[in-house]
Amino acid sequence: MSTFDHIENWIFDLDNTLYPASCRLFDQIDQRMTSYLSDYLGVGRDEAYKLQKSYFRDHGTTMNGMMLHHQMDPEPYLQFVHDIDHSSIDPSPALASAIGALPGRKLVFTNGSASHAERVLVRLGIEGMMSDIFDIKMADYTPKPARQTYEMMIAATGIEAKRSAMFEDIARNLLVPHDMGMTTVLVKTPSDHADAGAIDLGSGAEPYVDHATPDLAHFLSELARN
Repeated sequence: MSTFDHIENWIFDLDNTLYPASCRLFDQIDQRMTSYLSDYLGVGRDEAYKLQKSYFRDHGTTMNGMMLHHQMDPEPYLQFVHDIDHSSIDPSPALASAIGALPGRKLVFTNGSASHAERVLVRLGIEGMMSDIFDIKMADYTPKPARQTYEMMIAATGIEAKRSAMFEDIARNLLVPHDMGMTTVLVKTPSDHADAGAIDLGSGAEPYVDHATPDLAHFLSELARN
């Protein structure tokens, strides 16, 4: 596995990383975020959408911004925005085969909820391959890219950062793990990604991104062959 020979822990973001952005699952979440903010704040959808994206840009997640500025209870919000149709995710035998061939532990590290992650993993056909799901609740609702969230994940799972690889679709979320000694991989997404207008998702040329790929299953398959 060349530069990945030392890796014992494989850490995967969830949305638009383990499943391709092309299935448009996150679009449903994005729309439900807008609806929730519109109802909660009593504003029109256009204003809610602007706030949604500004909070995501400035605070890591829309939820974090709503908690900080509007004292929102995160639990009803999480339940509402993840109450979606997961059927747009097709099983991925190629991904399952590639992940199954990786040595060591595989983990999900998400700014979403564990229940949402579990449904995604079932749809992909890889639910039995992940030893841990570290979700936003376990992070005390403090999202990536806050350093304390990565530190909590490491403490909870007992992994060694320097023997870990982190896969993400948002480049800024790879800065801290790179500084901690993880090998970082950006899973590149299309320019019409739901969050592309709020932040720069990254090109893969960032100094804290060690590798970049548009196809996670293919990338992992190639690792297993080398």
